[in-house]
Amino acid sequence: MTFHRLIAAISVAVLMLAASAAAGDEPAGPPVNCADAMSTHDMNICAAEDLEKADVVLNETFKKALAAIPDMSVADSSYDAKSWEAAQRASQRAWIAFRDSECEGHVPMFWTGGSGTTVDVLGCKTEVTKARTRQLKERYEEGEAAADSIPN
Repeated sequence: MTFHRLIAAISVAVLMLAASAAAGDEPAGPPVNCADAMSTHDMNICAAEDLEKADVVLNETFKKALAAIPDMSVADSSYDAKSWEAAQRASQRAWIAFRDSECEGHVPMFWTGGSGTTVDVLGCKTEVTKARTRQLKERYEEGEAAADSIPN
């Protein structure tokens, strides 16, 4: 095998391994006990799971908020359901930009590349997501009682 073919074969193998890992084809390790996570790797896994759960609740709450708009709107075209929904969607997009800027841009500055960066970024996104969920529940569901149902 010539040197160039060897390099090509190695490159293909590396790409296949990378694609396999990206697709989640790696065998799963033992489950992480998030109540006792000690390694950075485990803490990152747990923080990602927490964010995923908070994001699911936020998405459900956002859908409920959109569904509530027709009953809350008025006939005036500035405040009708169509305008209100457009405003709510614009607000949500702006909130996502804020969350990402705050948590992915600002928070890492405190870590200067340290190993705790990922868990802190994920924790920030989780807390900001929960706060947004509380805000939507207070406005569109049953006020503070509904917002209090979101665990801290």
